[in-house]
Amino acid sequence: MNISPASGKADAATPFLSDIAALRRRAREHIEQGAVTPSYSANRQTVLGLLNQALATELVCVLRYRRHYFMAEGLLAEAIKKEFMEHATEEQQHADQIAERIVQLGGDPDFNPNGLTSRSHSEYREGADLEAMIKEDLIAERVAIESYREMIDFIKDHDHTTRRMLERILEVEEEHAEELTSMLKGLASLSPAAAGAG
Repeated sequence: MNISPASGKADAATPFLSDIAALRRRAREHIEQGAVTPSYSANRQTVLGLLNQALATELVCVLRYRRHYFMAEGLLAEAIKKEFMEHATEEQQHADQIAERIVQLGGDPDFNPNGLTSRSHSEYREGADLEAMIKEDLIAERVAIESYREMIDFIKDHDHTTRRMLERILEVEEEHAEELTSMLKGLASLSPAAAGAG
């Protein structure tokens, strides 16, 4: 029995799925590949390479945000520190999601600290004061946004699961960029003396 995609009802004349026997046969082939079935149409090695670069980018962002959390000081630091730690936590969640997807695709997530910054799309820049820290984080978020958009465009419909994951991550990165922009505007609205204290 087949289900018609238009009506959602059983329709013997309109096949919706492949032949069930063929699906079952293909599922038994190459079972060591787990979630990667013959219908996976992306270049898996390229996707794995992109995901490991994204993993490195997220890990570098975690480290930078955590440093900023501990190093931020001044009149406005407490409120901004909270945002830094929240962003660090969300970036770690992104890294975990990416690593899990790499494993699902039969790859090895690269957590090796050697070469981490060279694999990352964003740079690890510390920032000398609160304003500089915010700017470095904002620049890194903008790099991540562009990177994720390009990955999503590359993957298109060849890997729906990876694309949806990247789209969810992109949405959070855009929120981070907006929050950091608001922080910068807040600092700029202060008098030079108050801004210099941060």
